[in-house]
Amino acid sequence: MGTNVNYNDNGFLITDPRPPEYVQALQKKTVKELLMMRRQRWNCSQDDNNLVHAFKSAKLEVCGNEPNHLTNHLLTASAENAPVAPQQLLQRPALQRPAAPTAEVDVSFFHWQIQRELQRVGGVPPELLNTQDEDGDTCLHIAVAQGRRALAYVLAARMARCGSLDVKEHNGQTALQIAAATNQQLIVQDLLRHGAQVNTRDYWGRSALHVCAEKGHFLSLQSIWRTLMGSGQPIDIEMFNYDGFTPLHAAVLSHNAAVKELKSPGSLCSYKAKELVQKTQMSVECIKTLLLMGASCGTKDLKSGRTCLHMASAEANVELFNILLAQPSSLSVVNVQTFSGNTALHIVSSLQSHDTQVEAVKLLMRKGGDPGTRNYENELPTQLAPEGPVGEKVRKVLKGKYLNA
Repeated sequence: MGTNVNYNDNGFLITDPRPPEYVQALQKKTVKELLMMRRQRWNCSQDDNNLVHAFKSAKLEVCGNEPNHLTNHLLTASAENAPVAPQQLLQRPALQRPAAPTAEVDVSFFHWQIQRELQRVGGVPPELLNTQDEDGDTCLHIAVAQGRRALAYVLAARMARCGSLDVKEHNGQTALQIAAATNQQLIVQDLLRHGAQVNTRDYWGRSALHVCAEKGHFLSLQSIWRTLMGSGQPIDIEMFNYDGFTPLHAAVLSHNAAVKELKSPGSLCSYKAKELVQKTQMSVECIKTLLLMGASCGTKDLKSGRTCLHMASAEANVELFNILLAQPSSLSVVNVQTFSGNTALHIVSSLQSHDTQVEAVKLLMRKGGDPGTRNYENELPTQLAPEGPVGEKVRKVLKGKYLNA
């Protein structure tokens, strides 16, 4: 998409695990916190060099009839009605090299991993796969949170057959929402192809699209779009969460929060500043993707009747103005009023000490903003402009002066 995004040594996006500013007040465990808690309980370490070495000498083979040690253990536990936690199913056994087949077949590393996981869990009864721990997590939730794609693929295929692919954990999140929250776009793709429902809500009324939009996870968002395009499964692009926001609203608010922090007084360390710039870039890509998916920039939020343009106006967000006002529907949106009667011009004109305020007013005026519209307090935008030189410039622009300067 042309965005300059940084990656870590493992090829994953470096993202801010915190929720956007407008949802930080909600007290909830993040996926990162859950992972940190789980890592203290589970030893999931594995010698990657041994794994790659074994793969290089491995060949595709049909899964053996004899269950391995892990499957035997689970079947025995099931027969004795002994409880088996999802964590036990996900413990890694000692690596064993598959026996060579009679005919050599080329196989990708991922397909070899799938075959290996099939050998481990292929014989596990469905009731054990669907077991939930104290947090409501199934084996699939945990495998997704740990980024174990091959295992998640195998578990998802089996759970889809027994109708439990969209089981929710204690926060109401499905495995798909966990994958979206951790920006694992390949697992997102796999789960959707197995039949995961994209419009399922979590405890906060968010779909997977909301989660991607809030966190700037544009790769997962694009994965959802590509995978479901033409699949017949509808995507509710205008779904409201319990805060009354659509995914596009959430993406704009997240961008605003990063812009506001960048402009905040006080010195930011270079790392933090770079991280915030990256966050704005990721939010922009989410916004562009949502618009391509058909999201409307004229949809009002359910609390105050703001459109995305109103929200961007709150920070005189020129970068988002250039995107939103370039949409074909911008002429019908630029003068939309909130529940209090304010247009985007009212909001921008009333700002205090914003470097981009004058430029934002110019952009709105060029795109058809009406300075003669009154809000429900009978106020014109020019009456809301602050005192001082900046406010004077705003008033002149509202009168039609310096629009092209």
